[in-house]
Amino acid sequence: MEQLLLVTGAAIYGILGSIHLLSTFFTNKFDPRDIAVKEAMKGTSPVISKDTSMWRAWIGFNASHSFGAMLVAAVYIPLTISYFEVIQKSLWFSLLPILIGLSYLIVAGKYWFKTPFIGVLISTVCFAGAAMLINT
Repeated sequence: MEQLLLVTGAAIYGILGSIHLLSTFFTNKFDPRDIAVKEAMKGTSPVISKDTSMWRAWIGFNASHSFGAMLVAAVYIPLTISYFEVIQKSLWFSLLPILIGLSYLIVAGKYWFKTPFIGVLISTVCFAGAAMLINT
């Protein structure tokens, strides 16, 4: 059961991250509704550097955010399937997904919309259930 919960939780991250990445590059879902905002983003740079625009930074942040979610799946699915004993023997590896999930939940609750919040919540519950079964 612990393995199923970990794989399910990690798979949710992989799916959400993949959808997010595809939406970033192949749809307009992350474009502002007001075209003037997009143009303003393209025409100004962040204080940290003039080497990029706010629009390019926005696309980059969305892409790297996707990679982070996909990395959770890329690490925890094969680790759980092929090397589950590593997770069982390591408090760190059994609790890390919960820490990741809680971090994403805080951000999702404050800055995102309902669908990713629910996905992250379900995933975090899966991770917490797995950790409880592993560590008791």
